[in-house]
Amino acid sequence: MSKEKQASQAETTPKKERISVLESIRRRTGLLVGIVGLALVIFILESLLGSGSSIFGGDEFTTVGSINGKKIDRNEFVNRMEVQLNNYRQRNQNNDVDDQTRASIIDNIWQQYVVDLAIRPQFDKTGITVGEDELYDRVVANPVQYIVQQLSDQQTGKVNEQFAKPDGSLDLVKWKQAVQNLPVDQEQVLRSMEENVKTTRFFEKFRMLVNKGLYVTTAEVNAKVKSKATNIDFSHIIKRYDAVSDSSVKVSESDLEKYYKENAYRFQNPETTRSIEYVAFNVVPSAEDIAAVEKEAIRAAEEFKGKTPAEDSLFLAQESENGEIKIENFTRKTMIVRDSSIYTSAPGTVFGPYNEGAYFKVYKLSAVNSLADSAEVRHILIGLNDPQTQQPKRSKEIAKREADSLLTLLKSKTVNFDTLVKTVSDDLGSKNNGGNYGWFDEKKGFVEPFANAGLMGTKGNISVVETQFGYHIIEVLNVSKSRHTVYKVAQVFKAIQASDETNQSIFAQASQFAGENNTADLFEKALEAKKLTKRVADNIKEDDRVLPGLDQARDLVRWVYTAEKGDVNLFTLQNKHVVVKLSGIRNKGTLPLEDIKDEVTRLVIQQKKADLFIEEFKKAGSSATSLDALANALRLEVRSQDNFNTENIAIIGLGNDNVIAGTALGLKPGVLSKPLITDNGVAAVHVNKSTPSPATPDFSSEKNIIEQTLSSRSDYEVFNALKEIADIEDHKSRID
Repeated sequence: MSKEKQASQAETTPKKERISVLESIRRRTGLLVGIVGLALVIFILESLLGSGSSIFGGDEFTTVGSINGKKIDRNEFVNRMEVQLNNYRQRNQNNDVDDQTRASIIDNIWQQYVVDLAIRPQFDKTGITVGEDELYDRVVANPVQYIVQQLSDQQTGKVNEQFAKPDGSLDLVKWKQAVQNLPVDQEQVLRSMEENVKTTRFFEKFRMLVNKGLYVTTAEVNAKVKSKATNIDFSHIIKRYDAVSDSSVKVSESDLEKYYKENAYRFQNPETTRSIEYVAFNVVPSAEDIAAVEKEAIRAAEEFKGKTPAEDSLFLAQESENGEIKIENFTRKTMIVRDSSIYTSAPGTVFGPYNEGAYFKVYKLSAVNSLADSAEVRHILIGLNDPQTQQPKRSKEIAKREADSLLTLLKSKTVNFDTLVKTVSDDLGSKNNGGNYGWFDEKKGFVEPFANAGLMGTKGNISVVETQFGYHIIEVLNVSKSRHTVYKVAQVFKAIQASDETNQSIFAQASQFAGENNTADLFEKALEAKKLTKRVADNIKEDDRVLPGLDQARDLVRWVYTAEKGDVNLFTLQNKHVVVKLSGIRNKGTLPLEDIKDEVTRLVIQQKKADLFIEEFKKAGSSATSLDALANALRLEVRSQDNFNTENIAIIGLGNDNVIAGTALGLKPGVLSKPLITDNGVAAVHVNKSTPSPATPDFSSEKNIIEQTLSSRSDYEVFNALKEIADIEDHKSRID
């Protein structure tokens, strides 16, 4: 794909055709420009996205994190983001980018940084390469599925016409010509597609290299097969830690410090998090607010009675919450109106208002119809938009005139229905089926006017029906003999919500509480004195947007990553005002003793109890030679368990206890174990019987299972190790 070759071929290709090909490729490239788009890559990268340190320092406004010691410049990140935001706006023909899309773009850019700085260097170290010939084969000569997807329509999944054969598959000749004829200054689109394929190929080779290094020895397989094929009967005793109260165990500061130093590896925090305690002042409507909404609903119900069916939609748009127009069909089984007289009432009858929790609702019986249970139709769509580009194609007036004209020709049998479907219809989904979607019922999902043309029609009837897509010429091919009655009901919603006065009053209460209790000690004392419910949110990450019970909490999360421990602040969220105390800061790395003192104290107490119990077991064991005798001496209960094996390692009365399970599986029959320190207490185990399975073990099958397990684990474990090596500090939330 040399520039000289492209330039020479571009001279012989019409400029308009070259641009249309380029635009098609660009449209299909989408958000994947500059990011890795395949599921494999996304899966791998998910394990790499960790949070970083909370100490912003001087880099808070200039960087968005670091990877492998490389600081990610904020301005560079923002520039990349703006490019992708602009691409998104151009594709969607509007300037609005919702929060979810914006967050997705930011995540994608961060993932690309992770690939470039944490993953790609590993490829270089291993000597992995992707050659030009290999890349050309996967992009142009024999395109991988990703490339085919980029050249296909997202709605139909079919290859776009300019790249397709008559049967709809990719035409390699057309695709090669399109690639070769791209103008030199517009190569970036193709290069982005190439980069995605290249990166994916790197990952595939790296995974293959890792998997080829995995090996299962014969001894490992034999041990696994033997353990699975053997059942044991064993008994155990255990003195649980809760047999002695914690208060009876004395713990000094030196005990805590000694345990903390010796077990520092147990207190590693893999990512930075925060914890908060808060009290919520919920904004709920007062009795006066509810009465005011009810009054409005009564007024709406009276006015609704005087509206004609043609006026209902406009009335709903004016009166319902958020202008929602809701007119639906119901049967006796699905009816939502609580008054059974609706089944005998005349169309136009209004019911309500009813207080239904979040809303006062008013219902109007708009119509009663008899519908066929199912029907089959065929149609021709005279659409308002181009089916390929979705750009405006014709006005409603022109579409109506064309549909009426075609209806006249069809009824006079001047033209053939099938011919018009192929040559005129704008519905690509049914074009190849003669305009027929097959038999359907109310649940099929067709828009109501389209569905009703069949379900309320008669066989052979042909008419023009308007929908939001344009005008349909619909012929009823068949209707079922069975029918049912439907009740069309229009609904007015009046939200029961707090007034501005109520909201301001509750805010004043929250503000006063926050002002009077602006320290950690005052906050705690006030909660106890006022008997307020304290809520907790732990493990808050820097890029969190929603917390348990707290939606739209982005500003709150920003604050907890700049505040000091013990700081108190007031936030207004959806339907509530919350007074928040920053109760915990856990930075990445070894947690300070003061932050985990309660946990360390619990572990030291458990260790001291274990030491005490071990001495009791040893003393009793000096004269007791059996498990029963040891149990009697210690006044413990013997628990027995039969048919125990590696496939079922739950311990009766304890659940999962790996120490007891592992000891039981490793002991020879008739042997009494030494005292065992477990998570639940100190135990002793005796194997009563070991019974090998009579079935001949399948060694080859077991080896395959072990190898598959290793292979499936390799992705996560290898790339998680690369994450730790790269020491990723993720502060992309600063972009918000």
